[in-house]
Amino acid sequence: LFNLVTGVDPPTSGEVSCLGERVDGRCSREIARRGMSRTFQHVRLLPAMSVLENVAIGAHQRGSAGVAAAAVHGERGEEARLLAEAARQIERVGLTEYMFDAAGSLALGQQRIVEIARALSSDPSLLLLDEPAAGLRYLEKETLADLLRKLRDEGMGILLVEHDMDFVMGLADRVVVMEFGEKIAEGLPEQVQCNPAVIEAYLGGVD
Repeated sequence: LFNLVTGVDPPTSGEVSCLGERVDGRCSREIARRGMSRTFQHVRLLPAMSVLENVAIGAHQRGSAGVAAAAVHGERGEEARLLAEAARQIERVGLTEYMFDAAGSLALGQQRIVEIARALSSDPSLLLLDEPAAGLRYLEKETLADLLRKLRDEGMGILLVEHDMDFVMGLADRVVVMEFGEKIAEGLPEQVQCNPAVIEAYLGGVD
C-alpha cells in the first residue's frame, strides 16, 4: 500500500491524491516534494555516520544544491542550512543528546525515531510510517507513541501500518484493517476491535 501511495510501485488501477492533487504516475521524489514522507519497515540508517548527518539526508528535499554538494562542501551555505534543519528535527523528536553519536550505536527504538526525524526534515504534511513499533520493547513503544501523539497534536497527518494491535488501538483516530490486500474493516478503534472479521484474521478466531 505504501509503495503505491508513494510512487515506488505504479498502481494498476485507481487514483492516489494528496492535498487534493493526483500524484499517481509521479515519481517518488516528486511525491515527496508535495508533502509526503515515509519510513520503512527495516531501519535504513548509515550506521557509521552521526545522527545529525543521517537526519540531514532527509532535509535535502528543501535544498537547491542538494546533500551531495553539501557533503563535499561544494555549497557551504546550503550545508549549514541543511544541518540546522536536521538539528531542529532531532530536538523536536527528543534526541538532542545523541545528535553527534554514530547512528548505529543507538538502541533500535532510538534508531526508529532518528528515521522519523529524517522524514520530518523534508517538511511533510503527511508522514507514512511502516511498522515503526516492530521489534521494540514496551518502553520503547511508549516513547514512540508519545512522539506520534505530539506530532499529531502539532497538526501532522500520520498514516501508520502496524501489526501490533495494542499499539494501534491506543494511538489511532481511525483504523483500516486489510487482509491479503483486501479491506475487511474500517472505523473507530473500538468498532474495529469488536469486528468479527478482524478477530478472525488477526486474533485467531472467535469462541
